[in-house]
Amino acid sequence: MSDHIHKSHNKSLLLYHFVCPIKYRRKVLTESVSKTFKDICLEIEERYEIGFVEIGLDENHVHFLIQSVPVNSPKNIIGAVKSITAKEIFGLHPEVKRLLWGGKFWTSGYYVNTVGQYANEEVIKKYLQNQGKSKYEKLHRNQLKLF
Repeated sequence: MSDHIHKSHNKSLLLYHFVCPIKYRRKVLTESVSKTFKDICLEIEERYEIGFVEIGLDENHVHFLIQSVPVNSPKNIIGAVKSITAKEIFGLHPEVKRLLWGGKFWTSGYYVNTVGQYANEEVIKKYLQNQGKSKYEKLHRNQLKLF
């Protein structure tokens, strides 16, 4: 389970699930490329306020579970990850660059979703709907819905 990040004026727990396809859906993530890829991600962690909670590699796409701080937008996070990994993989594995003849490692798009540690959307919605209401109002309102 991920821990909160404490800064001088905030405390956060921001988790993002990203899915990034390889250009042309080429199957380039061999065992050796995958190992290099994970090592590159560990180096990114040291330089940026990005934590890789989990990395799932398939032959033609990658799933990331990334934790970061509020100052880093999801777009900036995945932009940094995609650009650094592409440059490093092409430099360390020239065979990959030959397979991706267009000169790009990733497709231009990606999927992102937030991940909650404590609750899902429905739980949060119900919690917020009940803010500021007394127990009597909640009970009365629930009884009215039955009729």
